Amino acid sequence: MDLVVGRVVKAHGVRGELVVDVRTDDPDDRFADGAQLRGRLPKGRGDRDFTVTGAREHSGRLLLTLDGVDDRSAADDLRGVLFLIDSATVDSGSDPDEFYDHELEGVGVRTVTGDDIGILSEILHLPGGDTLVVRTEGGREILVPFVTDIVPTVSPDGIEIDPPDGLLDLQ
Repeated sequence: MDLVVGRVVKAHGVRGELVVDVRTDDPDDRFADGAQLRGRLPKGRGDRDFTVTGAREHSGRLLLTLDGVDDRSAADDLRGVLFLIDSATVDSGSDPDEFYDHELEGVGVRTVTGDDIGILSEILHLPGGDTLVVRTEGGREILVPFVTDIVPTVSPDGIEIDPPDGLLDLQ
């Protein structure tokens, strides 16, 4: 399974720099000079390997330069590229409160009173906050805001939710 560690937003300037939306907790290592990145090109154009030749922060965003991407035209062609790593190469470490999405997908979800709700099918990372997508046995999807008040217990062994009135009753 692939994990996205960054996405090319757009070109920056005329020398081939890329604005990258960072999706990793460790950008200093993932985007260090000389780092090898696997990029999935948009529109089904396949994968391509890249070598980082420079990275810097500018106005709160990561600007990245890659070997062979030397002008704005080449950078524009990479808009939408997803930088990927293999999920088997990472784990969430020793912090009991931190998990990668792939470590929780497929885990059972139940209420704090013990009622089975379904299986976590994915975690949406939305601008307003993270949301759990829980698929019930009947195939219905329930969207659960991923906040401590509603999701007090999270582990690879199971997720407990304390849903507010009406969250589970929607048809």
